[in-house]
Amino acid sequence: WYLKLGPLSNADKKYSLGKLPTWAAFVDHPNYDEYWRRQAVAPYLGKPLVPNLNVAGWWDQEDFYGPLKIYETLEKNDPDHRNYLAAGPWNHGGWSNGDGRKLGKIDFGSDTARYFREKIQAPWFAFWLKDSGSLPLHEALTFETGSNKWESHDEWPPRRNVTRRKLYFRETGSLSFDSPRREGKQEFDSYVSDPARPVPYRQRPIEPTYPGPGWPVWLLEDQRFVHLRPDVLSWETEALNEDVVVAGDIVARLYASTSGGDSDWIVKLIDVYPEKVPADPKMGGYQLMIASEVLRGRFRRGFEKPEPVASNRVNEYTIDLHSNNHAFLKGHRIMAQVQSTW
Repeated sequence: WYLKLGPLSNADKKYSLGKLPTWAAFVDHPNYDEYWRRQAVAPYLGKPLVPNLNVAGWWDQEDFYGPLKIYETLEKNDPDHRNYLAAGPWNHGGWSNGDGRKLGKIDFGSDTARYFREKIQAPWFAFWLKDSGSLPLHEALTFETGSNKWESHDEWPPRRNVTRRKLYFRETGSLSFDSPRREGKQEFDSYVSDPARPVPYRQRPIEPTYPGPGWPVWLLEDQRFVHLRPDVLSWETEALNEDVVVAGDIVARLYASTSGGDSDWIVKLIDVYPEKVPADPKMGGYQLMIASEVLRGRFRRGFEKPEPVASNRVNEYTIDLHSNNHAFLKGHRIMAQVQSTW
């Protein structure tokens, strides 16, 4: 159907015939203009007047950005300490039902959703609405995946006992905390991206989004199904000699050129399991996506005023992979993937 449609502009001409206002908004407002600013929540958020418990799931396939952005915005003007955050290993709304022990093929070792409802949510409302008990968290409570434990923080992102570190893409597909030498030959990697043969975001065959079972857990899908495709670049560390914990914001900085006039840049941060996992042999070599995001090249300096991308010229792209709390365990590897279709 899509192939027969031709240009995407035909969707309205042939089918919706001007009757879908949301579609019209997408077409008429491709950039972040006044129309979209009116829709956004953050500009309307000021000083918190009532207690707020912002709840997020690390693998929320619907809206991971929202609760963290609301917490971040309210935190800027919270002198009375009414703004709180809880984040766990859930998909969209996964904290509100079930036991939360597993998501997809990943076992978190405890009933995380049940714990949240019983130990955080119920005491939270009891404290504020019934003057009963004590506050169940100081400021932020996050579930550190990988090590599978709850962590309490005075602020989020945490600053105490945190060291900013950089990972570098290196030659021969390696990823390293050691910066490359500046002298000598400049190294680079390249790939050919064909929009007619895009990198799928889920393994085929892909069932309908609703009510299909794949959509709620696609962010945890084993990334080996695209690893080593010629249009996906991968870099990975050696097996880690010690645990490496991410707690806070993750940012990717690409220095890249394209032969075209624009390009999408997708970056994924991945936890690569050892080839042998005695406790769960099915997880041997699993590539678990921890963080991911896409940026269109023309928006590299902001979403309000797109700028053309000069072909065959290196540009810097800053891609916000948002916030996370994950332990890459000893014996695991850290991987980064870059591609231009998703």
